[in-house]
Amino acid sequence: MTEKRSRRGPFRPGPGGLPPFLAGRQAEQDLFSDLLEDLAAGLPPPREIVLHGPRGNGKTALLRWLRDRTGSFSTVDAVHLTPSMCPTAAHLAERLLAESRWTRRSPSDSSVGAVARKEKLGEERPPAVDEVLRARASRRPVVLMLDEAHTLAPEVGQSLLNASQVVGRDLPLLLVLAGTPGVKAHLQTMSASFWSRSRSVAIGRLPDEAAAEAIRRPLSNDGIAISDEALARILAESHGYPYFLQLWGEGVWRRAAATSPEGRRVTGPVVEAARDEFEAEKGIYYRERYDELKKADRLPAARAVADAFERRALLGDADLEAALWRGLGEEAPRDEMREVEELLYDLGYIWRPGPRPRWEPGIPSLMEYIRQNTPPLS
Repeated sequence: MTEKRSRRGPFRPGPGGLPPFLAGRQAEQDLFSDLLEDLAAGLPPPREIVLHGPRGNGKTALLRWLRDRTGSFSTVDAVHLTPSMCPTAAHLAERLLAESRWTRRSPSDSSVGAVARKEKLGEERPPAVDEVLRARASRRPVVLMLDEAHTLAPEVGQSLLNASQVVGRDLPLLLVLAGTPGVKAHLQTMSASFWSRSRSVAIGRLPDEAAAEAIRRPLSNDGIAISDEALARILAESHGYPYFLQLWGEGVWRRAAATSPEGRRVTGPVVEAARDEFEAEKGIYYRERYDELKKADRLPAARAVADAFERRALLGDADLEAALWRGLGEEAPRDEMREVEELLYDLGYIWRPGPRPRWEPGIPSLMEYIRQNTPPLS
């Protein structure tokens, strides 16, 4: 069967698109592959997985890779959900059922066969989430993926987390959640013991070598070479941000692919020819981030943080606090300063991926955009 190909090439800059090469995520892919092997053998996973990081870094793409990888295990089921698909616990239970509508055969029956299809929709409410998950995981191992978990309704999250912790103790059920940095605090309000058991996996910008492979390998697969100069320009413009790498890849691929097969090469002039298109897309993306900060009335604080990062690549907690006080004013309450710190973190404007209390920009060039479009602080 001939593989379907887009006329715009292999790169996927859209939200959630699986890139042609998932660069820089080998550790996460190895982790998931090991867990899938365990599930296929009927082993319960040691704990749940939470992917967290700023938008555009590839969390949804990694979930899609996991869903596709699960498909290679014929005995393991994959369920992929978003909060909009399950606004209530009842909706979640329905989504988790293998058929369109189910109910218990009898209140006392908790075996795998306890779930039977209702022929008429809407006759009865579905069983509880933990009951459905237990029935499914007793029959076949299950990988349950929930994207955008930072928007999960508390009632639904409470049911899901509790069910995962109870069922996953002795059955092959793996829960994988993905969300923006604020997902951790959001989920913590739903289950006091959740973070003591879950594995937190930070998904941030790519190091240079992985970023280079994200561009170089898909081009090479299509017979397109790229000069060191052109690649260096793309890496400098992208800052390791996966969304920007896919934008650049799409732009240079289309221009190089339009030439004769023997002349397919991305050079400096090809990068320059794609620059206007990239800058337009980046500008739209950054304007949306700007509007979010403006709506929250936090542009001065964002500007102060950007000024601090102009002088240093990393900030400690004390450095970040000093910048926030400068943006808010020394008379601002400490609670407000903490609230703004959490907002900037939730938006991915600032990011702390490692175990040390060191902050870095979510995207360095976004800081420059804020400096260019907000007045300097007095």
